[in-house]
Amino acid sequence: MRGICNIVVLTGAGLSAESGIPTFRTVGGVNYWDTADGTAYTIDEVCTPEALERDEGLVQRFYDGRRAALADVAPNAAHHALARLAAEWDGGLTIVTQNVDDLLERAGLRVERVWHMHGTLRSALCRDCGARTPWDGALEGGPACPVCGVAALRPDIVFFGEMPHHMDAIEAALADADLFVSIGTSGAVYPAAGFVQTARHYGAQTLELNLDPSAGSIFFDETRLGRAGTLVPEWVAAMLAVGALR
Repeated sequence: MRGICNIVVLTGAGLSAESGIPTFRTVGGVNYWDTADGTAYTIDEVCTPEALERDEGLVQRFYDGRRAALADVAPNAAHHALARLAAEWDGGLTIVTQNVDDLLERAGLRVERVWHMHGTLRSALCRDCGARTPWDGALEGGPACPVCGVAALRPDIVFFGEMPHHMDAIEAALADADLFVSIGTSGAVYPAAGFVQTARHYGAQTLELNLDPSAGSIFFDETRLGRAGTLVPEWVAAMLAVGALR
């Protein structure tokens, strides 16, 4: 692609699936997360504010397990390719992720270069004082907030029904984008699923890199199908070969 300076990249679960992080699956219209012990949980059980109020122990155990599992996975070629793009691209680059893992950062991206719109597993949010604290341990059992001392920590995850992070900044980035690239997303979860239409509205070219066509494939100028670990390094290499054209 030519005539590209400012790029916005959106990544979804398909980016990290090749690293061994499971995505949720849909059975009969219901979304489930599988765990290492074979248990399946629905969104309503573990990913809503109501679930946290109803059964805090279950929610905390679920996310404690997901957080602990990060120690057993590593960034794949797609994560490293995006880190390379961030280091070498001479135009504007915004990377937005729906993923709550830290594999982009572990691939070499600086923390401030990655906007986690759905929160992060390795962070805890205090329901009392609102402080966010880096967190690697368990939250079940009610450890005290390091800031206010109240035992009111919860996963720093955006539950369904809560407002994603960075929305104003994402809107501004999409308005300035020459190219919007969606990697490994289902195109079914809003507001992220609407980013392609926003980018198109502002005149950006749009590209989808996905294992299968997403629910929003019709809105992309081009869709390339395959594994993220293959498609993303190929796309990054092609972009860097051309460079940003202002």
